[in-house]
Amino acid sequence: MAEILGGIGPGTQMIVLFFALLALRVPVAFSLGLSALYAMWRMGFGLELAGDLITAGVARYSLLAIPFFILAGALMGSTGIAERMIRFFRVLVGGLPGGMGVVGTVVCLFWGAVSGSGPASVAAIGPMIIKGMEEDGYTRAHAAGLVCAGAALSIVIPPSIGLVLFGVIAEVSISQLFLAAIIPGLFMGLTMLAVLPFIAPKGAGGSLERLIPDPYAGLPYGARLWRSFRDSFWGLMTPVVILGGIYSGIFTPTEAALVATVYALLVGGLIYRSLSLRALYDTLADAAGSSATVMLIVAYAGLFGWVITVEDLVGTYSGGLLALSDNGWVILLVIMLILLVAGMFMDAITVMFITLPIVLPVMRELGWDPVWFGVMVMINLAIGLITPPVGVNLFVAANVAHLPIERVARGALPFLVATLAGLAVVAAFPQMSLWLIHWLR
Repeated sequence: MAEILGGIGPGTQMIVLFFALLALRVPVAFSLGLSALYAMWRMGFGLELAGDLITAGVARYSLLAIPFFILAGALMGSTGIAERMIRFFRVLVGGLPGGMGVVGTVVCLFWGAVSGSGPASVAAIGPMIIKGMEEDGYTRAHAAGLVCAGAALSIVIPPSIGLVLFGVIAEVSISQLFLAAIIPGLFMGLTMLAVLPFIAPKGAGGSLERLIPDPYAGLPYGARLWRSFRDSFWGLMTPVVILGGIYSGIFTPTEAALVATVYALLVGGLIYRSLSLRALYDTLADAAGSSATVMLIVAYAGLFGWVITVEDLVGTYSGGLLALSDNGWVILLVIMLILLVAGMFMDAITVMFITLPIVLPVMRELGWDPVWFGVMVMINLAIGLITPPVGVNLFVAANVAHLPIERVARGALPFLVATLAGLAVVAAFPQMSLWLIHWLR
């Protein structure tokens, strides 16, 4: 390998080797680690330094939010909170044109404020939403596509694991990032709703009784709405507890993740009494697996980023970006395209650790607001979750819907177009992201 790549520096060799390993279907975490270790060997550094760098990469207090938000979302899925929320939103908005499509979009947005993870959201609420949309007459591919795209917004809607990582890497206030993402996240949901008239079957608005029995069927609308709201109240309060505690200064975003986990345990175990020991064990095991996957990528990405810094690839590549044009909008377009293409081949966490060290200096040089830029990055990476060939949400939705990934991708295409249009609007109007921050000062 050294002879093949001998004409270029160790840092660039590392990047080439990383993509070669990905092409050979080596898992992302190990592709990062092996390519970084190769570069360090070429640079003359020993493996003992690698151990210190890997430890330093994960030994950050803010990163504790990731496993606890994952666990909180998993607990709320396994304790029946999702089922109660779907029933409430079904009563609330299910009579609107588009039926379960509207319900699915609203639930995806709301669940984003619970789990913070796109794939976790698909797994938690996907089966019920897809079956409910089928009962309303939607094709299974369109139903899976809606869940795929709606759940992708989980990394935009706060509290978001992606925003936590961006805040750590860019050294930006995570609380401000959460606040800035609220309006753009809701706006992206509206763009999805705009798609429904074009794909909704005539007369959509059937019932979920066969899927989620409604104990209040036959009652007047007001009574059904009140009782379904009462049943789902504690689940609906989750974003209020998490975001209210953060913005009121009661706890930090990192502490909020632990609060969310304890809250889910209390609601599931003491209020709904739907959390058995077996379910708790299975949930902990699933959350541990998901957390380990994320943290392994974070650990090796720290090693990868160290090589990028030592080799000054940041200065080289960011300087190349700045040399492309004197027009900041042109450079922004290029950065967004790079992120979109990278999202087609890598998961969001990997994309951030590889690209942000290069594009953040460009952001600072051009005087862009880092909070607005963070929201833009998250929307880009959300779109990457639904773009083949490596859109993670596509794979999870295909598994949930029992469809080939190609059909799910076609079903998600209208929502992909809508989210791209939404991204353009958020880019053109930075005040959409910054208004809440300025208003609350």
